[in-house]
Amino acid sequence: MAPQMRFPWLPISAARVGKRRAARASMPRMAAAAMRVPDGHVQVPLYLLPSGPIFIHEGARQRLERRLEAAFGGPVQLAVTDNRRRMVTHTRARGRLRVRVNMMFLGADPRILDALVDYVVHGTREASQIIGDFITANTHRIRASRRAPGKLTTQGRAHDLAEILSRLNQTYFAGSIGNVLITWGRRTQPSAQQRRTIKLGSYSASERLIRIHPVLDAEWVPRYFVSFIVFHELLHHVMPEVRSGKRTLYHPPEFEQREREFRHRERALRWEQKHIDRLLRAK
Repeated sequence: MAPQMRFPWLPISAARVGKRRAARASMPRMAAAAMRVPDGHVQVPLYLLPSGPIFIHEGARQRLERRLEAAFGGPVQLAVTDNRRRMVTHTRARGRLRVRVNMMFLGADPRILDALVDYVVHGTREASQIIGDFITANTHRIRASRRAPGKLTTQGRAHDLAEILSRLNQTYFAGSIGNVLITWGRRTQPSAQQRRTIKLGSYSASERLIRIHPVLDAEWVPRYFVSFIVFHELLHHVMPEVRSGKRTLYHPPEFEQREREFRHRERALRWEQKHIDRLLRAK
């Protein structure tokens, strides 16, 4: 019989309770995570749910892991999750600290990260209060904090956003994105003055909603360009912003690296540069 892979942090062993019961018992209360193994060279997607991995700011994850190791005084294995119920969990076994935190902590300021380390390693009451307040203030990052206003429209005159979102989800995110909405933005009355700038897409974390500018819903706008804009906004959902000193980085290097995975990225950027004037004039 082939050896079974065992995960020490799963609560119940299949050998003890049987296959069917173990399958139910071992289903984690956390979303899939992307984690890096201790040697720091190989990135391993850890599939804990069939929905696939999330994509995280690996540099920020490693910095937090090093903070934890310095305070703990031993090896730390840090996983970042999109968990909606348990924001921080940690266990100790055989001299190793295993920690799981919600991805919103990667974008927290140093005061919050200090409190997180203090809470995980020492369990102080003051740190627990700080972390609790931070979670309360960031509930919109955990789930949609307000409903999207009005009717959502995905079927356009030339492009179907729902179909584009579904294809991108399967192609680039292993089908892991199931709680993001998308809609065409509202068409407005044409202005006497030509636009000087145009925002082709946006993502609202509080609504978990992507809005795409209706100027892109035209036959002359290629599907790959609309897909690129949707893909960019999806990255804002799976990769939170990062604090760097007093600045907030919405497009850190890891974001740009992930964006390059889009098959037609360079082609889309060239098309945008060539047609930006027409986009600005379009009604």
